[in-house]
Amino acid sequence: MKKDWDTIEVLRHARHDWMNQLQLIKGNISLNKVDRAKEIIEEIIMEARQDAKLSNLHLPQFASTLLTCNWENHHFQLEYEVMDSQNFHRLDDQLLTRWTEQLFDALNSSIEPYQENHLSITIEPQEKGIGFFFDFSGIINDKNCLMRFLDQQHGYNMKVISDGVVDGELTIEVFLESL
Repeated sequence: MKKDWDTIEVLRHARHDWMNQLQLIKGNISLNKVDRAKEIIEEIIMEARQDAKLSNLHLPQFASTLLTCNWENHHFQLEYEVMDSQNFHRLDDQLLTRWTEQLFDALNSSIEPYQENHLSITIEPQEKGIGFFFDFSGIINDKNCLMRFLDQQHGYNMKVISDGVVDGELTIEVFLESL
């Protein structure tokens, strides 16, 4: 079940993340690894830009789910990228969020905890909606659980395509049409 974050908890986690990043920069500078410190700063800038792009999609529930995902007790690490686009659409934020949270639950039930499990999401606004490309790599113990989830009907304006699990990898393409 998804945690309901209050403002203080969000600020606490964000501050903790910032302090960790600042400590990394400070540590690298004290070791005279200035180039590595600059790389970390660039990574922070790129991550902040992605957070801003995600927030600007006008999908507040979905954005909140992704922004807080790595603070929750999932058995995978999430990263995402929002491709540049001038196309903005009104989408069913609730449907997309519910489906994504169910995917996270299905993954958690299907994968080996404490392993190198990664979920990458590429978000690509298109002419008549938005494409979401979910790529998972890691140790999958229960393919059937994932396949049952993927076989469900999700919504009339949502298309879900997957070739299933192949060698510890799962690729899912979701297209959500504009309302």
